Amino acid sequence: MTTTMTAREIAETYFAAWQAGDFETLRGLLADDVDFAGALGTASGIDEALAGLKGLGQALEKIEVRVRVAEGDDVITWFDLCTSIAPPAPTANWMHVDNGKIARIRVTFDPRELLAGFSR
Repeated sequence: MTTTMTAREIAETYFAAWQAGDFETLRGLLADDVDFAGALGTASGIDEALAGLKGLGQALEKIEVRVRVAEGDDVITWFDLCTSIAPPAPTANWMHVDNGKIARIRVTFDPRELLAGFSR
């Protein structure tokens, strides 16, 4: 029997794996040609996306999910991005799942405090 995760379950697994620093699990969730755009940059393809997640992951303390809304293959997660270098940043993440893999991610938040933290 094969079990296919819903887009919501994929999003839940993505955030849990990122918070845990489990990049092997993250790799398994992302499409090879995943397209990422966010407040700190863009990434094309799985290797660039993982590099970005690893980079921010160095300062990541926790992800405090406030709400997650899923409709079909689209999921929006509203969360506080808690890092060791800046106050929590309220963040919105939209992801689109295609054929069981995350194909597109868009993230928005005010990056000023985080950027200042990186420069210290």
